[in-house]
Amino acid sequence: MLGRRRKVRLETERLTLRPPEHGDWRAWADLRHQSREFLIPWEPTWAEDHLSRKAFTNRVYWAQRSIATGTAVPLFLIRRSDQMLMGAITLDNIRRGPAQSGTTGYWIGQPYARQGYMREAVIALVHYAFVDLDLSRIEAGCLPENTPSRKLLENCGYKYEGVAQSYLQINGRWRSHVLYASLRADRRGKTDVG
Repeated sequence: MLGRRRKVRLETERLTLRPPEHGDWRAWADLRHQSREFLIPWEPTWAEDHLSRKAFTNRVYWAQRSIATGTAVPLFLIRRSDQMLMGAITLDNIRRGPAQSGTTGYWIGQPYARQGYMREAVIALVHYAFVDLDLSRIEAGCLPENTPSRKLLENCGYKYEGVAQSYLQINGRWRSHVLYASLRADRRGKTDVG
């Protein structure tokens, strides 16, 4: 579907998952700023202009291009009851062909953590990836000491697969990550090869 704009909007019991929009900048910047100390230990180092309007505008354009080209699906978590921006989830590194896979990444603002919102978002995004995008494998990684993230993945059906040494730069250092994957049940061990 190159060149065609795809509309992605997922609904859960309490959330709307949709791509970022230019009008989201202030709510996004405020939530990220308010949750800074909560997020920094788990994320790549923030650029000096991380919270700027220009950086956010680039993020919106990246999201639009990624969805249009089918390489990623970046979505914001919007609480349906009051339209509050709560965090984000991305299906990134979408690989077609024999892999048919992608990688999930996510963050949630500190005021909304551990209330089940991200679980709703992960389950909805995995369902979308398997059903609408026809992927077979969704991967995720997190720091070994990030117990809430590990429990989230396990509660969403991801299975532990191992450790990737020096996997990503987090908070200024190369860090090993524990790796998880969610597999589409109807494709385990099957191929289309006759």
